Amino acid sequence: MAGMGTRMRPHTLTVPKPLIPVAGKPIVQRLVEDITRVCNEKVDEIAFIIHPAFGKAIEQMLVAMAEKLGSKGTIYYQETALGTAHAVHCAKDSLQGNVIVAFADTLFIADFKLNTKQDAIIWVQKVEDPSAFGVVKLNESGLITDFVEKPKDYVSDLAIIGIYYFKDGENLKNELQYLIDNNIHVKGEYQLTTALENMKNKNIQFYPGQVDEWLDCGNKNATVITNQRVLANYGSIISKNCTVTNSTIIEPCVILDGAVISNSVVGPYVSVGSNTKIDKSVIENSIIQNNTVIDCKVIANSMIGSNCSVEGCQSDLSIGDYIQMA
Repeated sequence: MAGMGTRMRPHTLTVPKPLIPVAGKPIVQRLVEDITRVCNEKVDEIAFIIHPAFGKAIEQMLVAMAEKLGSKGTIYYQETALGTAHAVHCAKDSLQGNVIVAFADTLFIADFKLNTKQDAIIWVQKVEDPSAFGVVKLNESGLITDFVEKPKDYVSDLAIIGIYYFKDGENLKNELQYLIDNNIHVKGEYQLTTALENMKNKNIQFYPGQVDEWLDCGNKNATVITNQRVLANYGSIISKNCTVTNSTIIEPCVILDGAVISNSVVGPYVSVGSNTKIDKSVIENSIIQNNTVIDCKVIANSMIGSNCSVEGCQSDLSIGDYIQMA
């Protein structure tokens, strides 16, 4: 999660993308909770690969997040974006035993338990335009035979969603070290798919994993849709410590502590952060973060950051933190 999240600006100007809330929880928190849920055994450690600029307060938040799930939290740094293989290699000291690797802008909805007896699993999902993704090819036995990064010509529609399982983390670490020691890169970046290809050539068997839904948080529109799908699947969270007066809440919605909603219609598919105040407004299919004031507004398909003030007229908005808009 060391990237700077430029496609999510202005929201990532003040907070790292994985900490943007979806249905009331940071993206990365939902991801680690989902992964922990599908594991067959206790997760001993959760390692976060971040940029040093994230700061100590965020590091402490991530460690506490891991500890709440009964795991040790560890922080590693990737100072320069040198590719996915390099990012995972930054956490080399944690690559031992059973390992799951996940990119922090990916969420999923699934109902399965991890099969730790398999050599390796790569979770995939069918997509309409494979040219924008890394994809895999399967043989007649259902094993993965090829990894192709953003194919110009059609080879498969099974896109890699960014979640991987390895039975032997040491094996993965050695392959990543080999790429870096021998300067094997593609356009200046060390690619995880290169390491996977080398492992496959050494008779490591890769199995495809399937999820019910793959949810992207790469940009504003995708994140709003993800918020909608999470609420549709997991339902409402409406705090007992919020205040709703002369208003209609159309569920599913998330409304957190201290929110005040008056003379408004909110929902469906709306997430309202802590201590946010909404008055004389109609809001649907949107994410509104903490300590924000919405007054006399009709809002749909929007993301509004924390500590904002937004008044008047109809909008489809993407507003970062600390913005005043009349």
